[in-house]
Parts: sequence; C-alpha cells; structure tokens
Amino acid sequence: MRFATWNVNSVKARLPRLLDWLENTAPDVVCLQETKVAAFPEKEVAELGYETAAHGQGRWNGVALLSRIGLDDVRRGFDGEPGYPDPEARAISARCGGIRFMSVYVPNGRTPEDPHYDYKLRWLAALRDALVPGLADGPVVVAGDYNVAPTDADVWDIAVFAASTHVTPPERAALAALRDLGLTDVPARPLKGDHPFTYWDYRAGMFHQNKGMRIDLVYATADVTARVSDAYVDREARKGKGPSDHAPIVVDLNDAPPSP
Repeated sequence: MRFATWNVNSVKARLPRLLDWLENTAPDVVCLQETKVAAFPEKEVAELGYETAAHGQGRWNGVALLSRIGLDDVRRGFDGEPGYPDPEARAISARCGGIRFMSVYVPNGRTPEDPHYDYKLRWLAALRDALVPGLADGPVVVAGDYNVAPTDADVWDIAVFAASTHVTPPERAALAALRDLGLTDVPARPLKGDHPFTYWDYRAGMFHQNKGMRIDLVYATADVTARVSDAYVDREARKGKGPSDHAPIVVDLNDAPPSP
C-alpha cells in the first residue's frame, strides 16, 4: 500500500497539479488539507479511480480523503472538537484497506498572544481525547498539517522562530501527548539536502535556499510503522508554476502479515 498526505493550499487552484501528481505517484490513499472548497472536485479524481470523502467550508480550511482501496465509516470532525467559535472543517477519517486514516489540519495559532493559539492547544487536546477509543480497534494513521515543528531541527533556524508559534513548548507538548497514546512520528527522507522539510514560505528564495519547516507529519500506530518500507518528502511537487507551499509526504507499506 502507498499513502500520502498533502496540504494543497486550495484544491481548486492546484487541481491540474493534483491530478498529474495522482497519476504519476499513484497513492492508494491520500489525506488532503486546506482544500478551501465547499464542493470537492470528486468527478475529476474519480476518473483516476479515487473515491472521495470531503469536509469543506468554502474559502477556508477543508480536508479530504481520496482512496482507491475502499472508503468506509466516514467521520467528519471528531467528538468534543472545539470551534472558533463553531467547529471548522479540520478533520475527517475513514477506514481504507484495513487502516483508519485521519486527515487533520491543525489550527495555525497565529501568535502565542492570539486567542487562536489557545484554540490550537484546545483542538490538539480534544483530538488526543477523541483518538483514545479508536486506537484499540485496529491500525490508525493520523496525517496532515500539524502546524507544529516537533524539534528545533525541524525548522531552518530556530532563532528566527523563537518568539513564534509552531515551536513553543506547549505546542510540542501537545504532539508528545499524541505520541504517548502509542502513535509514532514516521520519519520521511528528503529527496534533496539533509532536512526533510515539508513547508517553505512563498517569499522569494525560501524554497531554493531550503529555508523550510517540517510541520506536515504522519503519526501511526505500531502495526502500521512496522510495515513502512519507505517514506519520503516529494520535494518535486513543490517546484514549478503555481505550487502549494507544502510538499506531500509519501509512505510505502509492505503487505500486512496474515491474521493469527
């Protein structure tokens, strides 16, 4: 099985690139974030063999799952999900090929002094609580744009981010709380350079100088991580005309062992 996660930063603006990438990369399951549409272009991806489950709200946020190996028990949002002030389109999950995949778009937080930062921490805490019951039901992957860099090595210069969100101790503690549930951060190799960054600001030169951040993450249960044969950041998808400011992460799994 091959699966991927990608913040496309508007599926409408990125649709030709997405379709080309799907055709060439051929993932079985894709977790998408920041789709920014109320009506996902299901017909277009269906022509490539994908079913769609989407949770959108127009110009902002939005998540989706694409699958060509089944899409069952779709759940939009999660129990106890806080809002700002109302719940937003930031999480969707479904069972695909025996694994429950969840695509998440964690709130940005804006600045540590902004009310959005508190919302971000409350959202992550609620996500943790909501995941607990399902972790006993089988393999789980929670993938997406977490808007948190887990360590100092996950940003190009920690001094630049010292007073910013994405690197604060409370945000990193929220990620650690997810890992404490039994989820593992699946490491992805970079296709170029030493750092597997997944996001680069659109400002001139940031991408080419590799001044990025690793904020798109794949968290998975042990029964999934034991099957990982490769994982990489598809930096090529960040190149060219009109790209997203994020690159996809692609993960390959070996076949699941037979049930005892």
